[in-house]
Amino acid sequence: MVVWTAGERAAINSIFSKLDYDDVGPKALSRCLIVYPWTQRHFESFGNLSNAAAIQGNPKIAAHGIKVLHGLDRALKNMDNIKATYAELSILHSETLHVDPDNFKLLSDCLTIVVAAKMGAAFTPDTQSAFQKFLAVVVSALGKQYH
Repeated sequence: MVVWTAGERAAINSIFSKLDYDDVGPKALSRCLIVYPWTQRHFESFGNLSNAAAIQGNPKIAAHGIKVLHGLDRALKNMDNIKATYAELSILHSETLHVDPDNFKLLSDCLTIVVAAKMGAAFTPDTQSAFQKFLAVVVSALGKQYH
């Protein structure tokens, strides 16, 4: 079980309360698909992914990026039991979708970059530490079925 300080909980909730999911979600997923093109194989049915502009303008990518961010809301509401919260998603991603679990980490890194750019100076080292700890717990939970 992960132990969260009051400061970490406050920082994480503050970040998510200020996020524009419709902006940040698509940007994070697009960044992941552009920077790590091998992750695109899971999105072949989403249409044109031939270049950065196509990915950034793809409505299915945008919608999935928003869906991913809203999926993190589940972790926010269940911070003391994130692994159980994501058990079904872990099974789906491992057994049905066959997503490489390293992709979750890559996406979390891209999300951190997008959030940092949005928050600017407010994304202090302490804030980043809490945010990355939160994402690391989510990534671990999503990868649980693979272990």
